[in-house]
Amino acid sequence: MESASLQKKATSPPPPVHVAIIMDGNGRWAEARGLPRVAGHQKGAEAVKNAVKSAISLGVSYLTLFGFSSENWKRPESEIKDLMGLLRFYIKKEINELHQEGIRFQVIGDRTRLAPDIVTLIEDAENLTEANSRLTLTIALSYGGRAEITMAARRMAEDVAAGKLDINDINENELSARLFTNDMPDPDILIRTSGEKRISNFLLWQLAYGEFVFFDTLWPDFSNTDFEGAIREFHSRERRYGATGR
Repeated sequence: MESASLQKKATSPPPPVHVAIIMDGNGRWAEARGLPRVAGHQKGAEAVKNAVKSAISLGVSYLTLFGFSSENWKRPESEIKDLMGLLRFYIKKEINELHQEGIRFQVIGDRTRLAPDIVTLIEDAENLTEANSRLTLTIALSYGGRAEITMAARRMAEDVAAGKLDINDINENELSARLFTNDMPDPDILIRTSGEKRISNFLLWQLAYGEFVFFDTLWPDFSNTDFEGAIREFHSRERRYGATGR
């Protein structure tokens, strides 16, 4: 007899293909405990590992996390230094395990502002895991949605000037093909923690028809139960893409 768990899996709706998360609240988590902000970022890194496990267990194919925005460069230099140190540490520490788990790792954003050794770590991690297909884990670093769209528009203009693209052939597909996310489907759902209800310049083009789910939970406390709750909320919604539901 088929087990109850297998029966439940067989009757459950398919999971969203692509989940995007704005991981907000690390600093507030630390401050509420009288800890330095870096302690919140450290705890937040543990929540990332849990989110990756949740995504795999739920059958999600793409998980994109907003790690550091282009606006975050305005933060105090000491905090940026701590964040970059954590980034170095976790890429070195976790990449082999990600690879063994069949996870593809990639970073989107403006790498010109990152330290050269961090760029090298990212490139090495991407090259190591590029053939993996169990889950694509994308981290947005030094990333801004408006800047990404501007970059794509500039590339189209350059291609028109070079005779590679006719101006009459410019369309949504041509712009999408020049985004950082050109090899991924658009997110089905955006999750944001910490009680804030905005998308903060994250995947502006790609989230045109994404479902938004907001949690009061601070990111370091975001659990597997929260992830599952977001997916249930996603399944409760009717996605019409501008059409009627009839």
